[in-house]
Amino acid sequence: MGTQTRPKAGCPPTHPHPNAHPKPHRTWRQALLTAATVAALTAAAHPHIPAPTPATLPTLTPATLQATYKANRENATHAAHMATTHGDNHRATADRTLATRNLLTFDGRGPGQATEVLGDPTHADHIAVLVPGSDTSLDTYARFHRTAVALYKAAHRTNPRTAVIAWLGYKTPATVSTTVTTTTRADQAAHQLRAFIRELRGITPTPTTHISLLCHSYGSVVCARSAPALPVDDIVLLGSPGTAADTVAALHTPARVWAARGSKDWVAHVPHIRAGLLLATVGFGTDPVSHAFGARVFDAADADHSGYFTPGSVSLANLARITLGETSEVTRG
Repeated sequence: MGTQTRPKAGCPPTHPHPNAHPKPHRTWRQALLTAATVAALTAAAHPHIPAPTPATLPTLTPATLQATYKANRENATHAAHMATTHGDNHRATADRTLATRNLLTFDGRGPGQATEVLGDPTHADHIAVLVPGSDTSLDTYARFHRTAVALYKAAHRTNPRTAVIAWLGYKTPATVSTTVTTTTRADQAAHQLRAFIRELRGITPTPTTHISLLCHSYGSVVCARSAPALPVDDIVLLGSPGTAADTVAALHTPARVWAARGSKDWVAHVPHIRAGLLLATVGFGTDPVSHAFGARVFDAADADHSGYFTPGSVSLANLARITLGETSEVTRG
């Protein structure tokens, strides 16, 4: 997901016994220094891509929904043209593709942000909002779109009055970075996610429309930091490294809280700790699928870290059931 001390001048380096174990704090520091260096080099390898400022949008209501889609399509088309002129055909293709879809928001600047809608939230009985994890941007958006499509198809077969929203509404951290080990980005994103859910509630057909948050990897940290007083019915933590909360009760949410981790998910090997290091607290604490955390753990079978929305999988079937409020049908882990 996601510092070495030098010997004093004139002194030879110390060579530890080959069987000696490095001190935990030194291991963390070395890992974080390496991660920060790689992240800096990675960022330097991607030049700035010009894009227009986001479109000026009307207040979101059922009556302005189509005008919102139109304004964002036009902005994405403009962004594609600017990216092409800049010589970045990959970003131009991504922007051009998004310009054909229903978008509640679009921002082509930097790594980019977008909120895509599948279905009609103004007539939906059930709405799922997907919150992605690290390394999700406009350049990698296609894989996030595929997860939304898979869930939409799975749920829509049972109830056509279902909508799925892919919310890339924050700057996700890089998997190899120090940022991915802290709540900093999640704390920033929490404000945006709360505002979006309140706005979404304003266009649903009834105040009791069922809304689920499906949160993957670092996205589970975002959802956890947003949870207090968030007007949703279910929060799902998928492949979560932890939430920075020790228990479900510490999330201060009336929502049902679910968690799952597939047997092939590498995140199982992430240490479930929180520790002060340098100027930050790293790690996210209690394992969300542990009994101590207290979530409703459901079966994700052999899903790997990117496989929770694989069509035909046990995990996707359970996610569709949660989306549709069929909680008694969810198979437990």
